[in-house]
Amino acid sequence: MMDQLLHILTWLAFAGGAFFLIAGGIGLIRFPDFYTRMHAAGMTDTMGAGLLLFGMVLQSSDVITSVKLVLIGFFIFFTSPTSTYAIANAAFSQGLKPIIADDPDEGDNSSKT
Repeated sequence: MMDQLLHILTWLAFAGGAFFLIAGGIGLIRFPDFYTRMHAAGMTDTMGAGLLLFGMVLQSSDVITSVKLVLIGFFIFFTSPTSTYAIANAAFSQGLKPIIADDPDEGDNSSKT
């Protein structure tokens, strides 16, 4: 019974991680400018990788492997948002401006020619 619950939690974590990573990939393709794409990549990869690592920790049989997976999770948790910020800040410093709609009610202005 407990083994089945562990497998169910593991697969839920894997499915949640896959969902976030796929959503981030779709955001990289669909969003109109650099900053929204960076947001999609920076936000979803942290959560997706965290859930995948959590699923692996649940299936890990020894403590040292679990500790290593948790340390990898902490490393990703701190470095991914920091690197996303650094890249976006460098782009803004070099003069790359975000797309801003003329009318806030209008939404995305990338389809205008």
